[in-house]
Amino acid sequence: MPADHLVSFIVVFGVSLGLSLALTPVAQRLGIRWNIVDRPRNRHHHPHITPKFGGMAMVIAFTVAVIVAQFLPVVRTDDKEIIRLVGLLLGGLFLFVFGILDDKYELSALPQYMAQLGAAAIAVLFLIIIEGFNNPFTGSLTPEWPYIVTVTLTLFWLGFMMNTVNWLDGLDGLAAGVSAVTALMIFIHAAFRLDQVSVSLLPLALFGAALGFLPYNFYPARIFMGSNGSLFLGYTVGVLGIIGGAKMATVLLVMGLPLLDVVWQIVRRVSKGRNPVQGDRGHVHFRLLDLGLSQRQIVMGYYVFCALCGVIALVTASRLYKLIALVVIGAVIVIGFAVLSARNPLKDE
Repeated sequence: MPADHLVSFIVVFGVSLGLSLALTPVAQRLGIRWNIVDRPRNRHHHPHITPKFGGMAMVIAFTVAVIVAQFLPVVRTDDKEIIRLVGLLLGGLFLFVFGILDDKYELSALPQYMAQLGAAAIAVLFLIIIEGFNNPFTGSLTPEWPYIVTVTLTLFWLGFMMNTVNWLDGLDGLAAGVSAVTALMIFIHAAFRLDQVSVSLLPLALFGAALGFLPYNFYPARIFMGSNGSLFLGYTVGVLGIIGGAKMATVLLVMGLPLLDVVWQIVRRVSKGRNPVQGDRGHVHFRLLDLGLSQRQIVMGYYVFCALCGVIALVTASRLYKLIALVVIGAVIVIGFAVLSARNPLKDE
């Protein structure tokens, strides 16, 4: 590895981690001062009023780190990289501001989904688009799709990722930790598999920002990320899976468990004639908690499972084998859902 690349990695990671560690206590105090807090109720197990303004620390840490990255001496292979970076930052900032309003006033589902659609539209406007997939059977890129198809897929993908991280944020340290693992795997894939050094600095910055937030958010949490953090993380992870190409499979493998959990909850709720976005204790992490596992055990289990899936993605060079891994892991997760549902059914099941 060239010395300038290693220095760039250290600088970006150090800036994002350091700022996140330093700013999270500030966000904690501001959340209390501005009454952006979460009170114990229903599915919420925390015993005390807790500020939910942690997104501020991660957003600032990530933004500053990626701006610093633009002045580092690394090779840039994408002539549209700066345009996409602006879309990434603008969309994330938009969601952060909306998330503050949501955390403050507890908005209904419709404004949330409209905001997600707006952020995804910002990404598309700044050329962050799923242009196609590599055919796992032939190794070649799929034929060029109509623009409306690529835009629709992009909007769906980003919305799916935002909701996945938002719904995952149910236990202390869960969403931040899984996002950190995912960002780390994207960084390794981009830097060492695809040799996209400049692009790899983006997930590295996100890894540092999420990692710096975790000491304050791990059980027992002193601060939550709130919607201002979860929507930002979901959007950023989704965009990073698109930028540079060939990383969506890695994201799908690492986040297979929380992604399929979202699908499971939607199908289960619709089958019961309920609102699919109405929260309940059907999520995997809540069921495991109700079975008697501790928050730390569940969260660490998620970290290990997601990291193992990420390692599989990194060591599997063949796209066909990667597809097989996706199918097998997906099947294992679905079987696990069925067993968990049988052992700990909800009242409406």
